[in-house]
Amino acid sequence: MENYLWIVWTILGAVLVIAEIFTTGFVLLWFGIGALAAAFAGLLGVHSITAQFLIFAIVSIALTAASRTIFVQYFSREKTGDTLRTGADSLPGKIGTVVSSSRGALNEGAVKVFGSTWTAYPAPGEGPLEAGERVCVESIQGASIYVRRVDEGGDWRQKGLPEK
Repeated sequence: MENYLWIVWTILGAVLVIAEIFTTGFVLLWFGIGALAAAFAGLLGVHSITAQFLIFAIVSIALTAASRTIFVQYFSREKTGDTLRTGADSLPGKIGTVVSSSRGALNEGAVKVFGSTWTAYPAPGEGPLEAGERVCVESIQGASIYVRRVDEGGDWRQKGLPEK
């Protein structure tokens, strides 16, 4: 049986690699490759189940640790000192357009930023928002953003075009 154990490792490796397609964790692939490494060792003559299991464990853990290190470095942007900001965390500093003028005691309006419409309030010291104004997102509190007007300086689409 130990002479044919490599077949079991090959089947396990193939199942794990295929299962990775249906999951989002990106971990099963490394265990599948570890199982294939154990199968290769068994095919080459390593007939001890203990040795094959150690090869499986070492390769799987090493690949998982290496990929984690690579992904953390790739996605965290530690080289520039900034962390990768996604979703709502990426909004401060972005430019949007007021789509609904301020109303009510809190001057609540609506601002469209990157295709999403947010409940918006003028930043401290700003007047009520008017539809069509360009604003910069100052901060986020809950599901609302605080915005400050941006100096118009003309329409960016008109730069370089002759005056009519």
